[in-house]
Amino acid sequence: MSNRHYVEELQSSLTQTVAVIRALGELRDPYTAGHERRVGDLAAAIGGELGFEEQRRQGLRIAGYLHDIGKIAIPTEILSKPGRLSPAEFALIQEHPAKGYEILSNVDFPWPVALVAMQHHERMDGSGYPQGLKNEQITVKARIVAIADVVESMSAHRPYRPAHGIDQALAEIERGKGTAFDADAVDACLHLVRNKGYKIHD
Repeated sequence: MSNRHYVEELQSSLTQTVAVIRALGELRDPYTAGHERRVGDLAAAIGGELGFEEQRRQGLRIAGYLHDIGKIAIPTEILSKPGRLSPAEFALIQEHPAKGYEILSNVDFPWPVALVAMQHHERMDGSGYPQGLKNEQITVKARIVAIADVVESMSAHRPYRPAHGIDQALAEIERGKGTAFDADAVDACLHLVRNKGYKIHD
């Protein structure tokens, strides 16, 4: 077997493994089916706007595809609850980044996929969770996935609220530019959608 063929097989196996893991997560949270894929694709596109080469964009895509895998440890009735969560239920939801890290840190990815799962709800001003990290304490890939996650989530329907739409989603990250969200990544996302016509939902 040639080295090139071997590398191609490894890449194919990685892609299929990621797809299986993502599918398991969507089985637990069917209301957000497709969310992880759209977040991963948007994160990779933002990375492209920021000048990331293909390998780094692929890492962003996979990190986005798996960022919510920790939700498999959250009871289904909480994930799909149509009303407002109680403080105790929300505290359980806030455990999913750490659970995702526990799951993904057992896989030797060539990118910091587990770290992105842990940090994708962190915010630049320290207002996020689970660790209250600030600025450079948050890996760049997690900052990008955080923006993709907010934009996709807000613009899509959820069992507890109707879709806000893309305009409101973009306004939210614009409001948090430089405080909650990485300023360069926000600009890249805004340019992608407003100037290049990038579509979040297909």
